[in-house]
Amino acid sequence: MKVGVLVALGHEAGRPEFLEELGPALEQRGFESLWVPEHVVLFDSYRSRYPYTPDGSVPIPPDLGLLDPFVGLTYVAARTSTLRLGTGICLVGQRNPVYTAKQVADLDVLSRGRVEFGVGLGWLREEYEVLGMPWERRGARTDDHLRVLKTLWTDPVSAHAGEYYRLPECRMYPKPLQDPYPPLHVGGESDAALRRAVLHGDGWFGMGHRHDQLPAQLSRIDRMLAEHGRGRDSFTVTISPPPDGVDQDTVARYAEQGVDRLVVSAIARDRDELLRSLDALQKQTI
Repeated sequence: MKVGVLVALGHEAGRPEFLEELGPALEQRGFESLWVPEHVVLFDSYRSRYPYTPDGSVPIPPDLGLLDPFVGLTYVAARTSTLRLGTGICLVGQRNPVYTAKQVADLDVLSRGRVEFGVGLGWLREEYEVLGMPWERRGARTDDHLRVLKTLWTDPVSAHAGEYYRLPECRMYPKPLQDPYPPLHVGGESDAALRRAVLHGDGWFGMGHRHDQLPAQLSRIDRMLAEHGRGRDSFTVTISPPPDGVDQDTVARYAEQGVDRLVVSAIARDRDELLRSLDALQKQTI
């Protein structure tokens, strides 16, 4: 089982001095990938409910100031050679799909084919409103945007006529280095999200799952895969467990259940704390 690390690139973790240490430190300790989240803006108060905490509040300060994931990952790409570079997750439904396709393709070229593209709908309605994107029907819009991304990545001349986005004939280059495009991991817990992963993706990105919660989810995924003539051999399961839920025993249990990649969280505000955190995670997981 591969082991990656999730790092929120905000506050001091969004500074160049931190990023210059981050990628090499991950490679030196044998971690397979780096995953970074996305939020353009955060709020002092909000009506939306974060799905991964008991009280529904996101456990990060509103002034965290997350770097754009593609900017941060490009910086890390220039200082690494083997580390896979993942979005965990990119909020495709609130973004312009042409710019998103361009950023993914450019990063894949500059990193020599190391992008892992994690996508999802997001949970923060207020962020959609700031960006002028409707919250309603965001799932169907995301499906439409994913089709736009794929034509821009794979077709010499791209075009799309969907309900939510119309793309006149155009050419987007460079194409991604990976063929046909970077692995696409779809996040979410609902039937609609799992179906989106099966229909559009190369895998599922599950957030906050303990190992004893996985059998039910994986059974749902296996059923949907079978309905569409697919199997787990062509589908990657990536799990980001709760921050306090990882040790050698639980890592083994995730592997036994068929998890392909575990993405553990590293919380660090400076270089020294980063190295201590990664050393501890290395002992717990690798």
